[in-house]
Amino acid sequence: MKQLEQKIIEEGIVLNENVLKVDSFLNHQVDPQLMYSIGQTFAALFEAQNITKVLTLESSGIAPAVMAALQMNVPLVFARKRKSLTLKNDLYTENIFSFTKQEESEVTVSRKFITEEDRVLIIDDFLANGDAALGLAKIVEQAQASVAGIGIVIEKAFQPGRNKLVELGYLVHSLARVSSLSEGKVTFVPDPNRTDSNDSLTIQ
Repeated sequence: MKQLEQKIIEEGIVLNENVLKVDSFLNHQVDPQLMYSIGQTFAALFEAQNITKVLTLESSGIAPAVMAALQMNVPLVFARKRKSLTLKNDLYTENIFSFTKQEESEVTVSRKFITEEDRVLIIDDFLANGDAALGLAKIVEQAQASVAGIGIVIEKAFQPGRNKLVELGYLVHSLARVSSLSEGKVTFVPDPNRTDSNDSLTIQ
């Protein structure tokens, strides 16, 4: 997705060879117009999958996921990382390790919001080792629902997440695929459908 790649170039910050900071438009401050375009793109990519629910993990996945759900005209469900007085019983739970935060969280979804009839699209902001997407997929499968696809905003393609998901048979679409963060540069995986050659660009 060219618009997203350009935003990464303009506003992303490479902290090290494994970490890309995008808190100015995705996971702290949010660019609503970009999220709307992301939602449109996910809706088009998964149009044939008969999605009935979108599932994400709070909080960074909510903005792109709600826009995807809006375009698909289906509900958004987000898995919660913190206990709530109003959400204590009849839960699907799964432990998910965060690569960025280097911590494990027990995430929960109310059983009434995902049923065996659902075809669920999982949306996440980043794909690194695949733990978040796999954890959400396990919650869907606990409900005996179907994982219809996994949509990723930014994939770090030099980490093993995509391979894990694909090997398990999941349909994965990523909107921006980063092949390297070496030497302060963001290098994107070349898109064979693109005619421009601007695949390797430096973030200041």
